[in-house]
Amino acid sequence: MSAVTQPITQLEISLPVASTSSEGAKSLSKPVTRKLVPVGGAYAAHASRQANGRSFDEDDALIRAENEKRAEEERRNQPEDDGVGEEPESKELLASDPKNYKALDMYAILGLSNLRYKATPDQIRLAHKKKILRHHPDKKAGRGGDANDDSFFKCVAKALEILDNPERRRQFDSIDESIDDKIPDVKFKGDFFAVYGPVFDREARFSDGVHPDQVPRLGGADAPRDQVEEFYNAWYNFNSWRSFEWYDKEVNEGSENRDDKRYTEKKNKSDRAQRKKEDNARVRTLVDNALAADPRMKKFRQEDKAAREAKKNKAKGIVSDPKKAQEEAALKAAQEAAAKEEQAKKDAENKASKATDKKAKEAARKNLSKAKKAIKQIVTDANYFQAPGSTASANVIENQLNELDLIANGLEPEETSELKKTLDATKDNEAKRAAITNAAKKLVEVGKVENGRFQQYI
Repeated sequence: MSAVTQPITQLEISLPVASTSSEGAKSLSKPVTRKLVPVGGAYAAHASRQANGRSFDEDDALIRAENEKRAEEERRNQPEDDGVGEEPESKELLASDPKNYKALDMYAILGLSNLRYKATPDQIRLAHKKKILRHHPDKKAGRGGDANDDSFFKCVAKALEILDNPERRRQFDSIDESIDDKIPDVKFKGDFFAVYGPVFDREARFSDGVHPDQVPRLGGADAPRDQVEEFYNAWYNFNSWRSFEWYDKEVNEGSENRDDKRYTEKKNKSDRAQRKKEDNARVRTLVDNALAADPRMKKFRQEDKAAREAKKNKAKGIVSDPKKAQEEAALKAAQEAAAKEEQAKKDAENKASKATDKKAKEAARKNLSKAKKAIKQIVTDANYFQAPGSTASANVIENQLNELDLIANGLEPEETSELKKTLDATKDNEAKRAAITNAAKKLVEVGKVENGRFQQYI
């Protein structure tokens, strides 16, 4: 392609006549000689390339490396975020379906499994930002992935939508599967305060109307009586904000059937009330179990009993020796503790014995089941004792199998095993039939099966 020649335009410009007045001549400076030096960023880059013998491409690569190094230093100098959103992602998590979001772990999707309900709104947004930058469809395309597969990206957006909304987040926290709802058994063994303290601390965060930090804590063995009583009074009146809306079934907004919508809403309300009732009963059981096992309450009851006895003795004019009474109380407590320990030992032995018996019965049941199946298989392999070359009819097969069940259910487990051994010991079909017939006759003789019930084997 040839260049287009632009026409040259000449402009007529008249320059003003230079002033020749003495004032104009005085305003002009005398000519001087100056040395012009090339400066500026472009010249500095040119000089650097010349001095180091680098090409333009090499110089650009060096500049990029310096910029990346500077950016890395800036990132290192930023405030620590404690690894928010940096948790490893399993294949199962990455394959999450955003349509089934109610079954997903919102904290795990944002990489906040270690923080969960303790995560602050800023941490949630920071984790979301990191996940978005990592899983944006455009990023996948740049790494050679499928840009159309944006399921996890949608899950990340859904997680922010829920956890960044206080009401929706409370609904999710209410049913968070990571919550340990188990409560200690009333017959637990171990340190009372080490077992029950963390459980009450865990439940306190669901306090409604009272800040969790202000909910009374269990305290220690040396807590005064008024503090212990205040603790149990507060927990017997404990109100939880757990509402269980997360389990609500979705109302089909596109449906024109109002009755369906009303039914779904009514069912959701009923289910929420039932779950709330069960959760309240769980907390009440926790407090009951703690009250029954609390060593401080036992000590308080002993003190009350001693005070009542001292009051009675005083009324009767009996002067009691406090030291002797204390020793007797200590001896009685030691005897009660020894009796409880002995009873616990017996209970453990009984439990172990029952477990052994259960295993033995289970093993015997399995062996009996195997023996019954083996007997049926032996009869099947013998062609249901039909003549060689003939085929047993469906009626004959059904009657024989029914009578075999009657025999197996009537015999004792040992007798069933013995019958199987007898059948295994012979290859003669007539002998096998005779063994089964004898077993059937025995059941009729002892009255376990009515006469006339057997049509095939007697």
